[in-house]
Amino acid sequence: MFESFGFETLTAPQAVVYFALAIGVVFGILAQITKFCFRRSLVGEDSRAAAGVWFTALAVAVLGTQGAVALGWISFDAHRFMVSEVPVLAIAVGGLLFGAGMVLTRGCISRLTVLSGTGNLRAALVLLSFAVVAHMTLKGVLAPIRVALGQVTVNMGEAVSLAALPGGPLLWSGLIAAAALAIGLRSGNRPLHLALAVLIGLLVPLAWVGTGFILFDDFDPIAMESLSFTSPSAETLFWGIASTSIPAGFGVGLLGGVVAGALLASLIFGGFAWQSFETPRQTGRYLLGAVLMGIGGVLAGGCTLGAGLSGVPTLSVAAILAIVMIALGAKATHALLRDAAHPVIG
Repeated sequence: MFESFGFETLTAPQAVVYFALAIGVVFGILAQITKFCFRRSLVGEDSRAAAGVWFTALAVAVLGTQGAVALGWISFDAHRFMVSEVPVLAIAVGGLLFGAGMVLTRGCISRLTVLSGTGNLRAALVLLSFAVVAHMTLKGVLAPIRVALGQVTVNMGEAVSLAALPGGPLLWSGLIAAAALAIGLRSGNRPLHLALAVLIGLLVPLAWVGTGFILFDDFDPIAMESLSFTSPSAETLFWGIASTSIPAGFGVGLLGGVVAGALLASLIFGGFAWQSFETPRQTGRYLLGAVLMGIGGVLAGGCTLGAGLSGVPTLSVAAILAIVMIALGAKATHALLRDAAHPVIG
């Protein structure tokens, strides 16, 4: 479709950077205002309210994404989420590691990216460390671990997507959306926060349609992408180091936009404050969490946004497995830390 716009100096790969930047700015603003975070929805002190925002966004993302598929605008048939040989061991291990890491750092990587724009130096260091470790796992010294675990696969055939199961995409997307919306409506959130969650959810299909349909160019193709932070973090790190050799892509625009949007929101609505580590022990804990998330995000095929908010709406079994394992890893780590802090003496 992009070639029909008649641009003479702007290519699809260039346009997608600006598109991702706009998506990122909006997400950064909305996520800062709503404190959008999957970890908070699981183990936070205000978990019920946080879950309401997260799952309301998921419900809208599912309906919007599957609506775009039904209209024929996009298709996930050739997407990496739909590979029939599902690397179950890598996804399971990666999900557990990522979940543990986000508890240690007190925030999933999307939340920490947002906090980086509000003056939180703890979050900024975690984001940088996460990007380094993710890149090492993708293409560096940790890549053999990814390859070894990725060789343990299960052939799911057509069942790699819930759309292939009895009832088809309409039934399964409806069930997921209804369950998620029920959590949102029973969360006790103010209507404004739920409305902002709806806007967050709409960004997911907007990104899928934008990269997979509106900016699609047969002569200069780009990857179909949506909200995620693992690959974009690694991509942004690599671009920052070698920008004269490689062009910016969707991930660079998205990450930059999120930080800029969060900064803007914190300056306008309040919340900007310089923050750093309080003790060496806290520094070590956050760095360990960054390492676990960096490895885990790559192995699992995405973070809480890439595999969760953007992945689940594709109805991919692999994405659903990843977000479930992330949740289990977070719950288990939180329980272990709680027991260590308050041992039972009998």
